[in-house]
Amino acid sequence: MKSAKGLVGLACLGVILAAAVYLFSPVAGHAAKEPYKIGAVFSITGVGSFLGEPEKRTAEMIAEDVNKQGGINGHPLELIILDDESDATKCNLAVKRLIKRDRVPVVIGPSRSGESLAVAGVAEEAHVPLIACAASYKIVTPIENRKWVFKVAGSDSHVVGKMYDYMKAHGITKIGIMTDSSGYGASGREELVRLAPEEGITILADERFGPKDTDLSAQMTKIRSTNPQAVVNWSIGPTQVLAVKTWRNLGMDSIPLFQSHGFGNLKNVELAGKAAEGVLLPLARVNVGSLLPDSQPQKKVIMKYTEEYEARYKEPVSSFGGHAWDSMHLAMDALAAVGPDPAKIRDHIEKTKGFVGMHGIFNMSPKDHNGLSKDDLEMVVVKDGKWALAK
Repeated sequence: MKSAKGLVGLACLGVILAAAVYLFSPVAGHAAKEPYKIGAVFSITGVGSFLGEPEKRTAEMIAEDVNKQGGINGHPLELIILDDESDATKCNLAVKRLIKRDRVPVVIGPSRSGESLAVAGVAEEAHVPLIACAASYKIVTPIENRKWVFKVAGSDSHVVGKMYDYMKAHGITKIGIMTDSSGYGASGREELVRLAPEEGITILADERFGPKDTDLSAQMTKIRSTNPQAVVNWSIGPTQVLAVKTWRNLGMDSIPLFQSHGFGNLKNVELAGKAAEGVLLPLARVNVGSLLPDSQPQKKVIMKYTEEYEARYKEPVSSFGGHAWDSMHLAMDALAAVGPDPAKIRDHIEKTKGFVGMHGIFNMSPKDHNGLSKDDLEMVVVKDGKWALAK
């Protein structure tokens, strides 16, 4: 029988060993350091849910992976996600809550242009950087009023430029456009109209509709009466699928239909069914990773994200999940480099150069808080229910 003294010694040794294991474990490292916070506001429900849901899933997946690897410089990542329900007022309240109550040093989102424009002033007033996932160029312009605001989605001006380049290369110079009255649709319409003259494009018809409209036959019929060489629909939510079905049902197949990048989710193609065959649109490369040549600088990171996301969630990647990937990584890179100081995070993001993301290779500057161009897009066509590179 071991002596009492020996038993006490073994017990002490066990405690010491257990403590050593704990101190050198990832858990202990996390416990010893304050979490680094990232706030996120997405349209998880409401009309923008098809954007917000993949954004939420992507952000959660990244945060989980980072924490499994020990966090950011040993600090666990605390991701706080709020749902704005596709509502500007609720989005405003959510961003204020993240900044004032949760004390986050950086916010990613919102999902849509309207909500992003509604909260840009909140970020500016609070001096907390916001990395929007929406498209309107107005989110980051005029730059003197957007010191604290960045965005990762290609601007509508880039999308229109890419679309017009493709049209001109295929002899299309006369078009009809139809846009919804959301912030996204209004901004897209402005760029379609503004860039048309300098690109040699004539707009024969300019129709508008509400984001909740259930019949677009009147708008499409008016456009058809002008004999355009192509039709452009710029909207998000159910109306972009309705536009496709209306175009097909009216027998307008011989007139190419172009969609905005808001159509960049294969769920939309699935909802439109066979009617979507032949629809054209400019898209970020995250949607077509497997179609890119191996020499394309983005392919490696796109395929890594694609494989992990699709294995985990059993659904195709989309532009929108890619927005969350880009914004999360920009925020995490800044936290790793300068810590949780909002001003230092802002400065670090603004100096970003050569960041290889889902939507392009970002090069930010004091004059450009998007860092992308139309060259970061690919022209894509729906073929056999999937994306294919347009020729």
